[in-house]
Amino acid sequence: MTTEPLPPLSALAVRESGSGTPLVLLHAFPLSSRMWQAQLDDLPGRDGSGARVLAVDLRGFGGTDLGPDRPSLDLLADDLALLLDRAGIDRAVVGGLSLGGYTAMALARRHPHRLAGLLLADTKAAADTEQQRANRERIAAAVLARDSVRLLVDEQLPSPLLGAGAAERDPGLVERVRAMIEEAAPASVAWMQRAMAARPDSLAALARLEVPAAVVVGELDAITPPADAEAMAAALPDAVLTVIPQAGHLSALEAPDAFNAAVRALLRRVG
Repeated sequence: MTTEPLPPLSALAVRESGSGTPLVLLHAFPLSSRMWQAQLDDLPGRDGSGARVLAVDLRGFGGTDLGPDRPSLDLLADDLALLLDRAGIDRAVVGGLSLGGYTAMALARRHPHRLAGLLLADTKAAADTEQQRANRERIAAAVLARDSVRLLVDEQLPSPLLGAGAAERDPGLVERVRAMIEEAAPASVAWMQRAMAARPDSLAALARLEVPAAVVVGELDAITPPADAEAMAAALPDAVLTVIPQAGHLSALEAPDAFNAAVRALLRRVG
C-alpha cells in the first residue's frame, strides 16, 4: 500500500491507496488531500475487497496548480471528469467534505453518469445567501491585500472548524489543521472563496440522482449543521444519513473511525 503522490493523471495531484471500488475523496477548504490520510490508510482494506482510494488536491491546493481560469466549481467538476478518464475509471463513488461536497455536487450536476455513489459530508446543497457571499468576498479581498491566510486561522480555528472539545480529545489536531491552512496560497484561497460564492443550489440535481448516497455530518458542526444534512438526505432518492456524535465541521479528522464506518457502509451498498 502506498500513499505517495501518483504520476500526473491529469492536471490534478492525487494520492492513491489500495484497489477495489474507486473512491474519489475531495478535501475541505482551505485544506488539501493530506486531510484524508486516515481514509487512505483504513478504507482500502487488507483483503482486496475495500476501495481504490484517490484523494485529490483541488485547483490551487496541495500539489495542484491554480491555473489562469475564472473561479468556478463547474471547472473543478470538469477537472474530475478528466481525472477519471485518465485514470481509466468509468464510474466512481465520489465524496467530499465541505468544499469537497460542493465540488461533488457540481460533478453530479455536470457529469452524473460518472457517479457510482455519492458521499456528502459536512456540506450543504443550498446556494449562499447574500450575507454569506459578502463574507466570502471580504475574506478573498483581505487575504489578497495582506498576502497572508492568517485571517483564516484567526477566524476559524479551533472554532468553528472543530467541534467543542475536539482539541482536548486530540491535542495535535489543531496544529495539523493549522499547518494545512498555512500551506494554502492567498491567491488560491481568494479564487476558491469566489468560486463557492457563485455556486448554484444543488437540491434539484440531487433529487435526480439514481445512485446510493451517504450524508454524514458532525453533531456539533456549526458551519453546515445537521439541518443542512437532513435537507440533502431528504432530496436524495437513496440516502443514508449519519450524524457523528461530538464531531464538528471536520468530522473525517475529528472522528475518523465513525466517518470511515459510514463510508464502508456506502461502499457495500454500491458493491
